[in-house]
This record gives sequence, structure tokens and C-alpha cells, in this order.
Amino acid sequence: MKCEEIRGRMPDVAAGLSQLTTDEGNHLATCRACTEQLKSMRATMALLDEWQAPEPSPYFDVRLQARLREEISKQQAGWLQWFRRPVLAAALTVVMGVGIGVFFTRTGKYKNVTSARNAANIPTPPGSAVSDLQTLDKNHEMYSDFELLDDLDLQENVTANP
Repeated sequence: MKCEEIRGRMPDVAAGLSQLTTDEGNHLATCRACTEQLKSMRATMALLDEWQAPEPSPYFDVRLQARLREEISKQQAGWLQWFRRPVLAAALTVVMGVGIGVFFTRTGKYKNVTSARNAANIPTPPGSAVSDLQTLDKNHEMYSDFELLDDLDLQENVTANP
């Protein structure tokens, strides 16, 4: 038996909750460190068994309640008092909402970026080469899965008609 194995059970043995097995007894007979630790734990458990918790003062609850009433009745001062009021919370919510709204709708450097994007989406007349390329680009996934296009002999027809 190893020292780590017996040390896990030592608190239970020292408290009297379980008994030593024969392997543990043999290990304690040969290992001085484990024997000293078990002896120390038993002495500690004996001291804890003798200890009596002190009784609280009979007026403890009365004094505690009086102290709590005093603290509650004191006027809370300072700037943190404002954070506890619901009016301030509502005002901060409105300010945050306005700030977010202004951020997303403000004019300035971001407006030029969106106008450049819109300028790139200039409508082209249908049937033109640019329009056909834009349509192919937008519908690439659909056309790549469209098996009927693979069966057509378009390339031969294009080269056959000069």
C-alpha cells in the first residue's frame, strides 16, 4: 500500500467513522510518516470533540435589529445614491438609445462608403454582357447544381455558327 492511498482515508479513520484494514495497519506499522500524521489527526479530532461553541448573548438579536434600523434610517449621501433611483436608470436608457440611433444614422465619413456601394449597383440594361455576368455571379450556386446545363452542347453550337 502506498502513502497516498492511506492518506485519503486518514480523516475518516481519525474521526472514528471507519476502521483500518489489515493492509492499512501493516502500512502504518512500517511507515513512520503516516503513523505520525494519523496520530496528529486523532489529537486534532479529540480537541474538536471537546470544543463547545459559545452561546450568543441573549440580547444579540435585539441589538442587531436596532443597528439595522439605524443604518436604514440614515440618509445615504453621495453620488452613488442617484444610481439607485429608477428615474436615473430610465434617463440613461433614453440617452443610450439616442446615442445608438445617432451612431447608425449620422452623416459623415460612413455616408460616402454607403453611397459608393450604391453607385456600384447601377442598373444595366437586360441582355447586355454586364447584366448577364452579374446574373451569373448572383446565381452561381444554383447554376453549379443545375445538371441540365452540363448536358447541353452549347460550345459546339457556338463554334459551328461563325
